[in-house]
Amino acid sequence: MTKNSKKPEPGELRERALRLLARREHSRFELARKLELAGFLPEEITPLLDEFEQKNWLSDRRFAESWVADHRARAGSVKLAYDLRQRGVNDAVIGDVLNANRDGELERAREVWLKKFGTPPADANEKARQIRFLQGRGFSPGVVFALVATLG
Repeated sequence: MTKNSKKPEPGELRERALRLLARREHSRFELARKLELAGFLPEEITPLLDEFEQKNWLSDRRFAESWVADHRARAGSVKLAYDLRQRGVNDAVIGDVLNANRDGELERAREVWLKKFGTPPADANEKARQIRFLQGRGFSPGVVFALVATLG
């Protein structure tokens, strides 16, 4: 908050939180951080977010499911888990959500590989480059090596 900006009114907290949630799902951690950056006090934010969770307006599980659905075409489970942890989602929720979406990870890795490369590696250096690319996208070593083994 800058020196010239005024302190937000307590009634604005609920309105701002609802406005943020209307745009997209947020994790509790993300929403609290955004509200704190807007100048609201943590002791005002916590009870409001508790109420939102009780009413099921705020859900880390729903946020994680939404995040995975939006990002799974470009990233593997390792990266998705990392991104969710950075947004304050606990490991139990992350594990549940990713396990429900694990079935097609090899196929997603293949689609990412096809879009980027499309042809099998010509030599060991190219193979290593393709492996690093897929690992950088968050695909597990098991998935990466299973895909590379099918390339020939």
